[in-house]
Amino acid sequence: MTDPLAHDHQPAPGGPLRESRPVLVACAHGTRNATGRRLVAELALAARGLRPGLDTTAAFVDVQPPTVADVVTGLAAQGRRAVVVPLLLSGGYHVHVDIADAVRGAAGVVAARPLGPDPRLVEVLHDRLLEAGADPRDPRTAVVLAAAGSSDPRSVADVEDTAGLLQHSWAGPVTTGYGSAAQPPVADAVAAARRAGAERVVVAAYLLAPGHFAGKLAAAGADAVTAPLLPDERLAAVLLDRYDAAVS
Repeated sequence: MTDPLAHDHQPAPGGPLRESRPVLVACAHGTRNATGRRLVAELALAARGLRPGLDTTAAFVDVQPPTVADVVTGLAAQGRRAVVVPLLLSGGYHVHVDIADAVRGAAGVVAARPLGPDPRLVEVLHDRLLEAGADPRDPRTAVVLAAAGSSDPRSVADVEDTAGLLQHSWAGPVTTGYGSAAQPPVADAVAAARRAGAERVVVAAYLLAPGHFAGKLAAAGADAVTAPLLPDERLAAVLLDRYDAAVS
């Protein structure tokens, strides 16, 4: 399948291309879920729509080609400057190892920080909770912020920071749960919320799009599970902010 984000990156005759703006490499985790793939691709396209003339291309750290290392190597070989923006919600292994290794030593290529934490992502989470029928004013409605999970403590800290921001607009308790690698698992966090006295527990899917982990959340024992963050134009604005910060 042709990459919908890719442009024809060819060096100009007699030397490398020189652009006024670096290429935005939108680097996602990767998924086999067709809807997830489409929504992630549409996120980068939305960023291009907000910034006419911006050159974008896609890369992945797992599951899907092309790999971020291959994309960065190709752009650097063509003399193209680039900013790799992780389409990830926290800074774990993929950010600090996979993407960092890919840009290390690549002339003119830098990595931006991941999308989260960010207050705009918390606004989207809040809206998804309302859509799921949760009442932010009810102290008996607990929220479990469900993230994919990472063994990297920096990733866990990012998720905890996001939960703290969400707590500001939520009367009931907001805790965290993880799909893998970090503790507690989402189902354990839901059970703990019930033991603590919650009459209703809602899982807030802290995920960009449908995929392997999102499909498991329904079995966590909550009363409701929110939809992932995409689609939402606020994420495209966050993506562009990460790009701009790295450029400057």
